[in-house]
Amino acid sequence: MSGAVLVAVAAAIGNLLQGWDNATIAGSILYIKREFLLESQPTVEGLIVAMSLIGATVVTTCSGALSDLLGRRPMLIISSLLYFVSSLVMLWSPNVYILLFARLLDGLGIGLAVTLVPLYISETAPPEIRGLLNTLPQFTGSAGMFLSYCMVFGMSLTKAPSWRLMLGVLSIPSLVYFALTLFFLPESPRWLVSKGRMLEAKKVLQRLRGREDVSGEMALLVEGLGVGGDTAIEEYIIAPVNELGDEEDPYREKDQIKLYGPEQGQSWVARPAPGQSSIGLGSRKGSVANQSGLVDPLVTLFGSVHEKHTETGSTLFPHFGSMFSVGGNQPRNEDWDEESLAREGDDYVSDAAVGDSDDNLQSPLISRQTTSLDKDIPPTAHSNLSSTRQGSLLHGNAGEPTGSTRIGSGWQLAWKWTEREDPNGNKEGGFKRIYLHQEGGPGLRGSVVSLTGGDLPNDETVQAAALVSQPALYNKDVMRQQPVGPAMIHPSETTATGPNWSDLSEPGVKHALFVGVGLQILQQFSGINGVLYYTPQILEQAGVGYLLSNLGLGSTSSSFLISAVTTLLMLPCIAVAMRLMDISGRRTLLLSTIPVLIASLIILVLGSFVDLGSTANASISTISVIVYFCFFVMGFGPIPNILCAEIFPTRVRGLCIAICALTFWICDIIVTYTLPVMLNSVGLSGVFGIYAFVCFIAWVFVFLKVPETKGMPLEVIIEFFSVGAKQVEDAKVQLT
Repeated sequence: MSGAVLVAVAAAIGNLLQGWDNATIAGSILYIKREFLLESQPTVEGLIVAMSLIGATVVTTCSGALSDLLGRRPMLIISSLLYFVSSLVMLWSPNVYILLFARLLDGLGIGLAVTLVPLYISETAPPEIRGLLNTLPQFTGSAGMFLSYCMVFGMSLTKAPSWRLMLGVLSIPSLVYFALTLFFLPESPRWLVSKGRMLEAKKVLQRLRGREDVSGEMALLVEGLGVGGDTAIEEYIIAPVNELGDEEDPYREKDQIKLYGPEQGQSWVARPAPGQSSIGLGSRKGSVANQSGLVDPLVTLFGSVHEKHTETGSTLFPHFGSMFSVGGNQPRNEDWDEESLAREGDDYVSDAAVGDSDDNLQSPLISRQTTSLDKDIPPTAHSNLSSTRQGSLLHGNAGEPTGSTRIGSGWQLAWKWTEREDPNGNKEGGFKRIYLHQEGGPGLRGSVVSLTGGDLPNDETVQAAALVSQPALYNKDVMRQQPVGPAMIHPSETTATGPNWSDLSEPGVKHALFVGVGLQILQQFSGINGVLYYTPQILEQAGVGYLLSNLGLGSTSSSFLISAVTTLLMLPCIAVAMRLMDISGRRTLLLSTIPVLIASLIILVLGSFVDLGSTANASISTISVIVYFCFFVMGFGPIPNILCAEIFPTRVRGLCIAICALTFWICDIIVTYTLPVMLNSVGLSGVFGIYAFVCFIAWVFVFLKVPETKGMPLEVIIEFFSVGAKQVEDAKVQLT
């Protein structure tokens, strides 16, 4: 996974530049005021600082739609260019108007980076370490602030500190960032799949995962193109197909989903087992909880996944599947892909003849041909996850079985074919996509052995839950042409019109937007800006300024050094959060750290009423502020952005994240500009009391509404939101 880690580190430099800029302008504004004589013009002074905030807010309104249209990587390149150009203009700035323009350009770069870096990392990171990698922007942002404060502190010790040089130094790391985005960062594989550029997506995934076989994840990315849908939870017991005799089999053949192994004669069967899986139980518990109006059923559903997740359970069965057939030898349908048809008409050599020419999905994800094994398969409900090379994008050389179809954390992807008869006796079929999740059980010894050989014990069974829904590329018009395979239309057709605002009305997307926007609002009103504003004052009260003045440092240099030390303390705490993000999980970290924020704010409030002496009060306040900072960056700092990058469908992910980011910037502006008014009206203790109350509301919101997403593939998270939204709507119907 080193490829994904390096890519995430390179992308997170965009947040390092944001932190660098925030700290630099905070230090350089003191010298800007002196040169442009702004002591009597606080509005202009405030505008210089706030112009980047305005630019970030403006660009956020269109950044999501543009990233969905043009791609994630081009927008990151533009962000790095804006950083670079703005720093050069700030270095030159002959007057305040040019400086304001430069700050606006800088804000545009900040807005793109803050919005798109978490999105990009989520789409490129493997599920197992996605939380760790998406905490990198928080770490690099704080590291950028620390480095900048150190630079400003060093310059403040010179005889004539230059604010132009302070701001212009940003051009050096921004140039490095530009080079990385241009020459090192690949395009997001999910975005590439959404545009039908399958070969490019496959190569990017191979680079990010460090292996050749990415067939399972490629199929997952294609299935992630759908928005919404009717998702149901089904439960199965999976065992070798001949494990039970017919007399012991309580299920009819048509009730089975067959999973065929890569070697002939080694196949598995999934049999319905209602009420067995923890996810199914979680679904029923969620429905009951929803009727009480308390915990969101979505929270219960996600929790059920993590309750019984086996330690060894990243595997249901390492390999399974054979050629997909809906009933013997069906005629090949060559017209399903217009792009493929056009190329073959221009003397195009198909991928059946050339080993690696599977560009742009020239054939279905599942092959359109049958093998001798498939000819013997009865036309019952069954699944396919591999094929020979002929006509298939997902596989290796001719005759070789595909590799694993694991998609992360015990989940695997499958399809089944179902048939039904209409009143006239005509049979009608259709595909269903299945996300299977392995769970521990009495008959399971760790993970199931490979299907490539060896005798299996009689008790070798797997208990599994399944999320069953319509495949993303299912098309009834094409279905009438009798194609074979779940990928029946070209992926680019599903997103040909770009992001669709109507998709935001889909229940699962609305549910996710409620969670994302709610977290962003509560994060901004949780007090971080107020504590930052108050920090220099309480540190001065603690005597830190007096101690530094005895070392020969002026008040300005002392404040820079204090800020540098404060940001330095954040870094080890963020490192701890990075470690815990995929172990304890996002929800657990929020529920654990928010109470500490509340306690810190309450102590700051009590410090205004209880007089323990100036030294004691200042010391307690200093400790409270440091604790607040450390626990904020462990939980409420990075997690809202992490969750917002995980819970939306690929097709509208950029649009939805832009909505959440716009909420963030608007709330940031409100909090920043209302803080002085609140200080004048209710005082410092009143402000911190309000922040403590907001943190309490945030804890309740997280407990009731925010699910645990650690280790889960993005596409599975989206399906869970659809299930949860459906349960909420069903409960409302029952109440009415």
